[in-house]
Parts: sequence; C-alpha cells; structure tokens
Amino acid sequence: MLKALRARLPHEDLVYLGDTARLPYGTKSAETVTAYATQATRYLMRHDIKMAVIACNTAASVALEPLAAALAPLPVVGVVGPGAEAGVKASKSGRIGVLATEATVRGGAYVRAIHALDPAAVVTQAPCGLFVTLAEEGWVKGDVAEAAARRYLAPLFKGRNAPDTLVLGCTHFPVLARVIGKVAGKNVKLVDSAATTARFVERELAAKGMAAKRRGKGKTRFMATDSPERFARVGGIFFGEEIRAKDVELVDIRPD
Repeated sequence: MLKALRARLPHEDLVYLGDTARLPYGTKSAETVTAYATQATRYLMRHDIKMAVIACNTAASVALEPLAAALAPLPVVGVVGPGAEAGVKASKSGRIGVLATEATVRGGAYVRAIHALDPAAVVTQAPCGLFVTLAEEGWVKGDVAEAAARRYLAPLFKGRNAPDTLVLGCTHFPVLARVIGKVAGKNVKLVDSAATTARFVERELAAKGMAAKRRGKGKTRFMATDSPERFARVGGIFFGEEIRAKDVELVDIRPD
C-alpha cells in the first residue's frame, strides 16, 4: 500500500505505522482487530494527519465503520471498497474471486461490497494465510509459492462459476501477483486493492481540497511497534526499495 500511495501521491508527506508487535491481524477476532486498529489510528492522529488510510484489508473489513465514527471528522479510507469496485469493473462475467486472510473472508466484507455494486455477481473467496508468510519471507516465486497458489486457487476454478477476475484482498498479496497470475491463467484479471485504493485517496484529497500544494517530493516517516530491523527487512519487500532500520522509529501505541 505504501508503495502505491507514494507513487500516486509524490508530493504528500506520508506517516506509516506498522503494528509489528501484534501482527498478523488476519487470524484474530473482529473485536481484537478493531481495538488494535483504533489504537494505531489514534496514535497517528498525534502527527497532525489529514486522512487515515487503513492499509490492511483485515482491519478495513471489520473496523472501518467504527473507526470512521470514532475519528470523525477525520476522513478514514479503507481498501475494501475501492478493491471491490475495481473487481466489479474488471469482470466481464460477474464471477469474482477474492483472495484474502482468514479474518477478511470470515467477515464477508468483500462479498457485501461487491454485491452492493452488482447484486448478481457470483463471489467466491479463498483464505490464503500462507501467502502472508511467503510474502514476508520474500518467497514470492519458485516451487513453494507456486504450490501454495495451486492449493488455494484450485477450489475456486472448479465448476461453472470459475472467476474471470481475482481481487487480491490483502496488501501482502501483490508481491505474489506473478505466481498467482501464472496459476490462474492469462485470461483471469488480477485486481490489486492497494493500487485502486491509492487512486481513490488521490481523488478524495483533490475533492476535499486537501491535496498538497507544493511540488517538491514528500517525506515518508516509518514507525513500528516492535523490531525496527524486521520492519525494515520485510517492509523493503513491499515498498520496493531499501528501508534502513535506523530510519524506523520504535513506538508504543498502547493507551496510557
């Protein structure tokens, strides 16, 4: 998500908080995820942010509405709505697959969002927890990644309701897009929820008159709740460039 936001919004200052002490969110209850996401976002508000982007599909799927209510009037954007919209637009058959974490699948947020746009859509979901681990370890190609993709995708492509579009419903998954696309086949479109959300954020900032007025390059500030070294190593995989551990600030977001 950060890579997509930085590419789309080169002039904005970005503050990125990784809750590394309590990840992964994808296997936790909705109540726990909501509590953690609220604490993280309230901490970010100390840094005079003008918009909060919930850059985690699991958190966005279960906590977006309570966060938006609790933090109003601060605009809060999640990744599910833009991802669902892009999936509906991309699909020609109305058959859409969603690859996500266990918690996102269990919550059904993508199913609801897609059906709100296209009630006739046939939505199938696959919880792909191992993809998170593979992405964080950098195992994004090769036999192990391909075997995992085949195992997860096989049930989706059985029968007449095989999707023509797959929504990558976790911001970890785009780094596995090549192997997922290889297994799914060239006729299946992949939708990156991070890229579509970045475009949505750009439009929202402009519509609200909140876009950066300067033309210079914006700053990126990194914060983590545990192990800046691991954050830097794993974060560099997703950001697409090196993050130095010394540039990651260790923070405690727990309420006083």
